[in-house]
Amino acid sequence: MNALKKSALAWTRCALLAAGAGASFSAMATKANDTLIYASDSEVENISQYHNNLREGVILAHLIWDTLVYRDPKTNEYKPQLATAWKWESPTALVLDLRQGVTFQNGDKFGADDVVFTFNYAVSPESKAVTRQNTDWIKSAEKLGDYKVRLNLKAPFPAALEYLAGPLPIYPAAYFKKVGLEGFSKAPIGTGPYKVTSVTPGQGVTLVKNAGYFKDSPQGQPSIGNIKFVVIPDPETRAAQLMTGAIDWIWRVPPDQADSLKTNPKLAVQSGETMRVGFVTLDATGSSSANSPFKDVRVRQAVNHAINRKGIAENLMRGGSQPVYTACFRTQFGCDSNAAIKFDYNPAKAKELLAAAGYANGFDTDIYAYREREVAEAIIGDLHKVGIRARLHYMKFAALQNEYRAGKTPMSFYSWGSFSMNDTSAFAGVYFKGSADDITKDPQLQQYLQTADSSIDPAVRKANYTKAQELISKQAYVAPLFSYSTFYAYSAQLKFQGYPDELPRFYEAAWK
Repeated sequence: MNALKKSALAWTRCALLAAGAGASFSAMATKANDTLIYASDSEVENISQYHNNLREGVILAHLIWDTLVYRDPKTNEYKPQLATAWKWESPTALVLDLRQGVTFQNGDKFGADDVVFTFNYAVSPESKAVTRQNTDWIKSAEKLGDYKVRLNLKAPFPAALEYLAGPLPIYPAAYFKKVGLEGFSKAPIGTGPYKVTSVTPGQGVTLVKNAGYFKDSPQGQPSIGNIKFVVIPDPETRAAQLMTGAIDWIWRVPPDQADSLKTNPKLAVQSGETMRVGFVTLDATGSSSANSPFKDVRVRQAVNHAINRKGIAENLMRGGSQPVYTACFRTQFGCDSNAAIKFDYNPAKAKELLAAAGYANGFDTDIYAYREREVAEAIIGDLHKVGIRARLHYMKFAALQNEYRAGKTPMSFYSWGSFSMNDTSAFAGVYFKGSADDITKDPQLQQYLQTADSSIDPAVRKANYTKAQELISKQAYVAPLFSYSTFYAYSAQLKFQGYPDELPRFYEAAWK
């Protein structure tokens, strides 16, 4: 079946779905009752930002909680948020003055105890945080006064402000200690622009504007009164619900759907390249099987030559997607695109490499994936052409991550948005510096990244990130593929602005 026929069938189904849709959310959606309903395909396993790895969690976190520092998405300037000032006392000690007069959504006053609790809890073993890569640089936090804290670092970490402005929200100490992680995940409390009113597993999260949001927030005051996040796994159903007005906003819209939605005068469509990178992990150590073909660098290089990056970017992702050859996004500090080998799409070369490695007749293997099934299938198609007969295991992210971290996945199709942080540490540092997500376990690579992440000299950082990218590419530890583009489709009544960091900021949204 060709792509055009598939698209026509998909839209026939979509129209049928639209005809029957609307019952679920129509009573709540749109400008008339000041309720913005947005939909996505994935549900976070725990709403706590420190306990999920999904973009849906990042979006919710920026609605519910504030961070100490705010990075302006237009200028990249760091501005005071819950911290009003900060100063490096030494290369491993950051002293922060905290904002007074801020209250959590349950009425508790924000202060130093909350910051100290949040970070000391997040780095403790008992927290069971799944985003260790975001806090690995923190040794401890200590109270210097009711509104003053010191953050002690394990080593100099020049990207500290970038992280403090990103995935490190501040939790209410007294409330969290009272309800524990389980209670917090069901009824989270923050200082952010929106307050959670319900968390319903399998369905979504409802929020209401925080009437007491502090007036000096650099991100401004929220406009829309109510926000509801709903989980709709099927993309055609999401589009159908949008067409009926049952929901107001969707993203990750397939390009063919986006083209069709553009013709609907009641909808707006926006697209652009994002920091998110799609890549295939390869079991270079043979943890999935002692005889894993991927232990041979020539096989890993063959995979890199076999996949048509440009074809996927232009035909499947579209909207600004570009081929990628590095384990980082090109705007991130230290991401040296010139350091990587630009593996061209060359099936003949891939076959030569496989034959040289002893796989002239190819081999059977498994590939795991959790999103963009059509992209995973395209990758599998390219691999089959050179003799790598990969069977698809398509599952939810949490299940895939468990398999991946357990070393059971010979290949897996991953994507990573770096938690929207514009620093290579947020990408290469996650997958190659010895964390649970590092299946490569290359000590030289870990050393390069450790030096890059901890030096206060930008030149030293860049030099070591370059060495790391050279090594990753030379050893073909991974097959970086393409940058994502995101197509947003939403009600024409909605004012919405997307950003390259792939963080929809609904607190900026408003009705026209």
